[in-house]
Amino acid sequence: METLDFWVVSLLVFAFGASVGSFLNVVVYRLPAGLSLLNPPSRCPQCLHRLRVSENVPIFGWLRLQGRCAHCRSPISVRYPLVEAATGWIFLSTFWAFGLSLQTPGYWLFFSCLLALSLIDLDTMTLPNPLTQFGVVTGLLFQAWVGLTHDFSVSGLLTQLMTGIVGAVLGIWLLDLVRIVGTIAFGQEAMGGGDSKLAAMMGAWLGWKLLLLSGFLACLVGSVIGGGAIALKLMNRRQPMPFGPFLALGAVLAAFWGETLIATYLQVFFPLR
Repeated sequence: METLDFWVVSLLVFAFGASVGSFLNVVVYRLPAGLSLLNPPSRCPQCLHRLRVSENVPIFGWLRLQGRCAHCRSPISVRYPLVEAATGWIFLSTFWAFGLSLQTPGYWLFFSCLLALSLIDLDTMTLPNPLTQFGVVTGLLFQAWVGLTHDFSVSGLLTQLMTGIVGAVLGIWLLDLVRIVGTIAFGQEAMGGGDSKLAAMMGAWLGWKLLLLSGFLACLVGSVIGGGAIALKLMNRRQPMPFGPFLALGAVLAAFWGETLIATYLQVFFPLR
């Protein structure tokens, strides 16, 4: 791909990702509230003014309005353009990493679900079943798609599909075990039930090896951030902390660099003799 074409395509990918991010903002706000994702169209939550097309352009719409509703002048959270920009960057990074492959559109969907679930967990300390279930189903379909296109055989499809099924089952069992043991050890609920369903979704998309790596990275980052927050007295030891964003971060890191990290680990600790 020539340089000019590459940057034009990259710009289009970023714009598409930002548009998806605009929809994710709707999902994050409406799904926990039990509202329809499609009706009514986007509007100001204060005065219910329906946004015009020019006001609803990702990132630039917020900048054009200077962060305020055009009708009632109520402030519009800066999180909206940040989510749009972050989604655009995620889509672009995925395209740069995986190019014109099956992983690119698949991971766009996977990462979008992870981002929405992370934001909902931060807002409500919940991980909605409809979204995690959607993620499990689409993850298994993705595995079947990859298996079928690799060798165009039923055996390839079933082999790859089993990778996702084993990963999903391991994810829900592993996080349920951690939740039960943690609850007994700390004398209080250690982890929400939604975390195990999120782990099942991750296993469906990534398979069991990358799921285990994702869990390790999530615990590592979570313990560092949680321990730092406790040390700085930003939270106490018994204060609940959403674990979904750490699981999502671990999944993204594993998707991009998991195979390299696993290969490096094996080479360092189990070198061939």
